[in-house]
Amino acid sequence: MNNLQYPVGEFELKAVATQEQRRALIESIDQTPARLRAAIANLSAKQLDERYRPEGWTVRQVVHHLPDSHLNAYTRFKLGLTETEPTIKPYDENRWAMLEDGRCADPEISLSLLDALHKRWVILLRSVQPQDFTRTLKHPEIGTLSLDGLLQLYEWHGRHHVAHITSLRERNGW
Repeated sequence: MNNLQYPVGEFELKAVATQEQRRALIESIDQTPARLRAAIANLSAKQLDERYRPEGWTVRQVVHHLPDSHLNAYTRFKLGLTETEPTIKPYDENRWAMLEDGRCADPEISLSLLDALHKRWVILLRSVQPQDFTRTLKHPEIGTLSLDGLLQLYEWHGRHHVAHITSLRERNGW
């Protein structure tokens, strides 16, 4: 049976990545906007407002959540590269998703934002030197994270949320 909350499995941090593994993760991050766009292609407003699982967000909220989250990720990478073990600020993603722009805005707004954001982010990621992926930051709720770990987390995050939508489409025959 599919796990509706974790359709690609829960996040698992792996040991220090190789350059080849990092390149694959960055390529996957690069493809996230296109995968998200394909996942919602031709959905009606009613389908966009369908929950991907009971008590879960609507498809529309998932679409808007990705740039919310990945804007934070981009900023976290930049802080990690330019400061010595910065403490990053967490945010309440559920409350953000309940704001008007997350509940009601046209998904194209967030798709365009995600496209532009990922173009910048991927340029940055491809420029990071191997030794800099060991740099760390502190998350008050999670603890110390390396940029390698952050790269893995956000690559998984994109696949995770796209799979919420594609698995809903499969289950509903859309």
